[in-house]
Amino acid sequence: MSPHVRSLPARLSGRRRGWLGLLGAACVVATGTPSISGQGSAAFRERRVVVTPPGPWTGPRLPDGQPDVAGFWSNTIGNHNNLTDPQGRNAADDGPPPAEGAPRRPRRADAGPVEKAPSRVSDPADGQVPYQPWARARAADFGAHLNDPVKPEYVEPFARCAPGGPTKSFMWHGYEIRQYPGYVVFLFDSGNRVIHLDGKPPLPETVKLWNGESRGHWEGNTLVVTVTNHNAKARFARTGEFVSAHATIQERFTFDPAGDRFTYRATYTDPTTLTRPFTITIPNKRVTADTPIDDWNNQTFLANFPAGERHAPLIEAYERICVEGNDGHGTPAEAPAPAPAAATPTPNVTRRNDP
Repeated sequence: MSPHVRSLPARLSGRRRGWLGLLGAACVVATGTPSISGQGSAAFRERRVVVTPPGPWTGPRLPDGQPDVAGFWSNTIGNHNNLTDPQGRNAADDGPPPAEGAPRRPRRADAGPVEKAPSRVSDPADGQVPYQPWARARAADFGAHLNDPVKPEYVEPFARCAPGGPTKSFMWHGYEIRQYPGYVVFLFDSGNRVIHLDGKPPLPETVKLWNGESRGHWEGNTLVVTVTNHNAKARFARTGEFVSAHATIQERFTFDPAGDRFTYRATYTDPTTLTRPFTITIPNKRVTADTPIDDWNNQTFLANFPAGERHAPLIEAYERICVEGNDGHGTPAEAPAPAPAAATPTPNVTRRNDP
């Protein structure tokens, strides 16, 4: 067991909290009361976005003054199947795999559920990434070849266990937040992030990282972060959206002082690929010892203690094992443009196969 793992605060253990109690706290429902579906990881899913408003921090603090937000978390909407229609057609419920011999997990109806979560793109209002024409065509090309990767650049980086990038990491499985004096650390299923709060000088511009270099500070209940030095190799979803390494990223992590939720917002500005900035919004909930283990939102286990000892519930995450093939990804904004369709050969002309 990691020496850095912290036991859950008493307010978070020993009882199951439902989402109804949250609505009386500092959460604002963006589009109405959240509804929770079925079973497995679907029990963690909500069809509508719950937004935590910025404000003062009234919860517990750490000795260095940071709001205490450490623990395990997961987004409430779904995985990275589709950025702008995360619960729409052809999106499989991303719960645990079916038992051996059981029918394949069904995909959502073609039209999606009657009520479904909106686009993760919260600005512009149409829920779409405001691409320049060439970038929109390239993103569509990546998405069209997700299951037909005839070129190396068509392989979605998560398929080879690469880090998810600053934003997509919050769509992929549960994750852990740890806090230390001057730092906030995110431990993801694919890659990690360290957010510096200590004013340390930034990295040289020539150093590029999958998750970028993060500098932040607290404003009440909101962790405000500027991300630089990202390599732009990660995409936003299996639907192919991307930005260039010239993009600037401003993030806001707004935590409910009750300790159960936070809202992640990231605003991307990139004159290379975009016609205007856009913002992604991802709602998140805390994973506790009482959260059903589903191999998706909750990949934790209860720590073992010697027989007879009494301890508050302590949860730990399984070690990440996806490590193969982390090379040769390329940068989407610099990948070769899609080749034009081949011309129809002239009739009655004999053609040789290329060697």
